[in-house]
Amino acid sequence: MGSNTPPSRAALEPFATLDPAALAGLPASSPLTVRSAAISSPYLYLGTGGGKLLLFTLDSPSSAILPLPAVARLLLLADGLLLLADPLLSRPVRRLGSVRNVAAVAARASESDDDRPSCSLAVSVGKKLLLVDLTLHDADELEVRTRDIALVDGVKALAWVGDSVFVGTASGYSLFSTTNAQGGDIFTLPESSRPPRVKPLSGGDEVMLLVDNVGVVVDRSGHPVGSSFVFNTTPDCIAEVYPYVVVAGDSKVDVYRRKNGAHLQAIPFARPGTGGLIVASEDAGIGSDVVVIATAYKVFCYRKVSAVEQIKALLRRKSYAEAISLLQEFEADGEISNDMISFVHAQLGFLLFFDLRFEDAVNHFLLSETMQPAEIFPFIMRDPNRWSDLVPRKRYWGLHAPPKPLEEVIDDGLVTLQQALFLKKAGVDTVVDDDFLSNPPSRADLLEVAIRNIIRYLCASREKDLSSSEMEGVDTLLMYLYRALNLVDDMEKLASSQNSCVVEELESLLDDSGHLRTLAFLYGSKGMCSKSLGIWRILARNYSTGLWKDHAILPETDSLETSVGKMSGEEIAAVEASKILQASSDQDLVLEHLGWVADIDQELATAILTSEMREKQLSPEKVVAAIDPEKVGIHQRYLQWLIEEQECDEPHYHTSYALSLSRSAMDAVRLGSNNEERNNKEFDSDMQFIYLLRERLQFFLQSSDLYDPEEVLDVISESELWLEKAILYRKMGQENIVLQILALKLEDSEAAEQYCAEIGRDDAYIQLLDLYLDPKNGKGPMFTAAVRLLHNHGESLDPIQVLERLSADMPLQLASDTILRMLRARVHHHRQGQIVHNLSRATNLDARLTRLEERSRHVQLTDESICDSCRARLGTKLFVMYPDDSVVCYRCYRNQGDSASPHGRNFRKGGAFSSDTV
Repeated sequence: MGSNTPPSRAALEPFATLDPAALAGLPASSPLTVRSAAISSPYLYLGTGGGKLLLFTLDSPSSAILPLPAVARLLLLADGLLLLADPLLSRPVRRLGSVRNVAAVAARASESDDDRPSCSLAVSVGKKLLLVDLTLHDADELEVRTRDIALVDGVKALAWVGDSVFVGTASGYSLFSTTNAQGGDIFTLPESSRPPRVKPLSGGDEVMLLVDNVGVVVDRSGHPVGSSFVFNTTPDCIAEVYPYVVVAGDSKVDVYRRKNGAHLQAIPFARPGTGGLIVASEDAGIGSDVVVIATAYKVFCYRKVSAVEQIKALLRRKSYAEAISLLQEFEADGEISNDMISFVHAQLGFLLFFDLRFEDAVNHFLLSETMQPAEIFPFIMRDPNRWSDLVPRKRYWGLHAPPKPLEEVIDDGLVTLQQALFLKKAGVDTVVDDDFLSNPPSRADLLEVAIRNIIRYLCASREKDLSSSEMEGVDTLLMYLYRALNLVDDMEKLASSQNSCVVEELESLLDDSGHLRTLAFLYGSKGMCSKSLGIWRILARNYSTGLWKDHAILPETDSLETSVGKMSGEEIAAVEASKILQASSDQDLVLEHLGWVADIDQELATAILTSEMREKQLSPEKVVAAIDPEKVGIHQRYLQWLIEEQECDEPHYHTSYALSLSRSAMDAVRLGSNNEERNNKEFDSDMQFIYLLRERLQFFLQSSDLYDPEEVLDVISESELWLEKAILYRKMGQENIVLQILALKLEDSEAAEQYCAEIGRDDAYIQLLDLYLDPKNGKGPMFTAAVRLLHNHGESLDPIQVLERLSADMPLQLASDTILRMLRARVHHHRQGQIVHNLSRATNLDARLTRLEERSRHVQLTDESICDSCRARLGTKLFVMYPDDSVVCYRCYRNQGDSASPHGRNFRKGGAFSSDTV
């Protein structure tokens, strides 16, 4: 819909003014009155009240006058007659046909046939609606053909679009088809309406039907489409210069936007003495740039202002909101290229930046796809600098000053703001934002806002595909800005991640400002491990001086399986150093810094030594030598990793690991027994620790065969680690000592019996029985254990040997049942043996008889007998007969053996005897 708000931009601008009478050489006392106008580029035609047709040439790139370029003619409607003239008015005007009383005429709004120069007209004559076809022949002669298509009375206006002729009468609008002559009403007009007007719109798909001051837009079928126009006055004349509709009436010309009917511009004219205002444009519509506005005595030529020029004019007046709105309109209509859209956003951003509206400026910078991050560099670092050559020397439209350091931009802006305040007090309007004037910001606030928004732009630029030099500039200057606002977390996050910062530009800056953590992260990200570790070492030693505060969260914490929680600065330094050391294959560097990390956290030190991230593992010999002897835990965990994970088979390291575990176990047992001032919770914790330590020692002693058991035994010989001693004696083959430890020291009957079973000899059980019945060393007989042994394994023992070892002191009731069961089992075994022996003899006898029968069988061979396998004649050859009577030569028998016959029978599975050889 249209708008009554005052227009604020110029869609049309004047470029020429014509005085038809003066140009025609007439005296001032005989002026010409312009009645009609038309444009057919590059010519302008004017029809006068005196019946003259004037031709003008337009220097730069329409109605009783209709240009017909398809047939190189100009059609005029005068006094009810149709007249034809050539485009240059070089020949006399001729009448078209014999029609009279023509009320309206319209040319078809479509392209002509490329094969034949021709055009068509719709003509209203009386009550008839005629179609006139004009064809141009080689001799510049026109062939005219006329036909009736409808009867319509009172025609006031015509328009031909596609196959439809739109007809306007005093009663309403109707539509007729030129293909089938069918017609129908579109809508009727109110009784008091102004005369109808029909205006085809550009593209040939839509038509505007005027109802007083309302323009209804319909398609070729007469159906309403899009928005209607509500004009400020009732139009006297309508023209179109896409994307605008130009309306003349009431001593002014109004310009409306074609897409939404918005009112854009009003061009006032002095009230004409006679007649009204006339506007005309080229009927081609799209691509037409010129509009002619004619009063009775003057002609004014206007051209369409380009989208770029309209936006530029608004920016020059600092009408930023209107410029943005206009840019969005042009973008939606496709009237402006993507590159120009990016250009405008960048230009708008710079204007806003110099107006101290930094957030809005960066928003537009981010919308520009062609703006380069290097264009921002001069605001941050004064020229000349490392990246000066990267800065493009763009001036855009020259609406803003050249980029300069941010402090100078703010200082100049504040001066402008003070001047605007002074002018406002004096009653002079300014273009400075009223919000700034009512609440002037401080220099410090402006500087912080500017830096934060430049940071936002540089962060977004990091996601673009930039050259290496541009990326270096973005990251390095981003670090500058972080430091300017003391954004420590952001500095450390950038420095510790993958970045393109130039270390040489930042070293002194960060060192002098005390941002050593950031510098350490930066060194680490650039592979300068030695420098990074040196800083972490200094920070770890001096964290208590307040040089930097503790952090609860580590930047980029990932690889360590430690519980971070609230960590001290010393611990954070060790963690960060360990990340570098875990990935480093520089053995000297790792061992140089291992000590101070181990002093803070032995778990981190162990993680460094056992890391799988480095390309080349450290020398075990150098590592073991470098570990502080006091750091037993590191030593043990490294040897454990070396043996279990790296599958090291060096006996020296196996022995060292066993010795270290043994000493730790002895120390833990000794401390646990001596510390009596413990509560239950502490006691349980200590016992759990001792249990786990001994379990690890016992597992290793059992699983490894590479350590020296005698050397380990020398270390624990005076301790109470009896199970460990048993494992060692077992490794040494000292069965009797093992049984003594299991049976007498540990009193673990089950383990002792299991060991006897592993030995696999009955005398082992007898030896264990001796230990139970005669423990020696002042210990009494262990009758219960002895009875358990006899109960579990007595049936397999020699009763005589058992009875010989039974003591007279042993209570009869304890052993009677067991001994009785042994004897019964012995008798049972003896009888079972006799039965088995007799069954075996019977089986053997049967087998011998069967074999005898088989060997006594006879086979008769003749000269025709053949081998059942190779089918060769046997003759006098050596042959073999299988139990299934198949016969083969000896060669085939050797090839296939005696387990299967040629008939496929398997004698190992289904028979008792092999074949016989003859």
